[in-house]
This record gives sequence, structure tokens and C-alpha cells, in this order.
Amino acid sequence: MNPNYATTIIQDLDKLLTINFITPVEEATWLSPIVVVPKKNDKLHICVDLWKLNVTTKKDPYPLPLREEVLDMVVGYEVYYFLDGFFDYHQIFIAFKDWYKIAFITEWGAFLWVVMPFGLKNAPPTH
Repeated sequence: MNPNYATTIIQDLDKLLTINFITPVEEATWLSPIVVVPKKNDKLHICVDLWKLNVTTKKDPYPLPLREEVLDMVVGYEVYYFLDGFFDYHQIFIAFKDWYKIAFITEWGAFLWVVMPFGLKNAPPTH
């Protein structure tokens, strides 16, 4: 791991632990690595590389609804809003029995996602 990224990774891990999106784990049968991606604004984006997990996941045969279908469903409602960008996928809790499937490893330990991480195949839409 690039030592210049360590501070950012630790801050992100602390943030996710504080808001209970992840939990530390002593051992797991399935671990994914993290990837640090520099953005154009010189900030770092920390991602979990779920590629191997997604390859082994059965494809969902039901595609997302067409935009027109979604709009038809909300017609007539007085209020329609978009979810907070930070909490998008993270509003969907993972079943306890499936936590071990989406564990990730860092130099500071292994962690399990308690909520839906971004990039997981077949993740349901949140807005």
C-alpha cells in the first residue's frame, strides 16, 4: 500500500466503523482487497474490489425497470425525493448470514460490510 494513502484509508475506515456500516472481523472465508483511486480533485476514493465475488455471483435475470416505468409509478404522488448521495446503497442492510461474503482486507485488519456496498453485482436500486 502506498504510504501516502494510509491516512485517508484510516480516516475512511474510522468513519465507516463509527456509523456502523462495517464491523471488524477476526477471520473470514472470503476477502476482497481495497483499491485506492486518485480523483481529479486530488482526493482519494477508496473502493472494495468485489470483482471476484461478482464473477461467482449468479446473474439476476430481472433487469432494472425502464425510466418510463419508474416515472409511471410515481405519477400522482405529491412528493418525490432522491436519497442522500452518501447513504445510497448503504440504506440496504445485509442479512447477517451473508456478511462473510462481502468482507474486505486492509493492512489494519479485515472488515465485514453490514450494509450494501457500492459495486456489488445484483444490488437493488435505491432510487
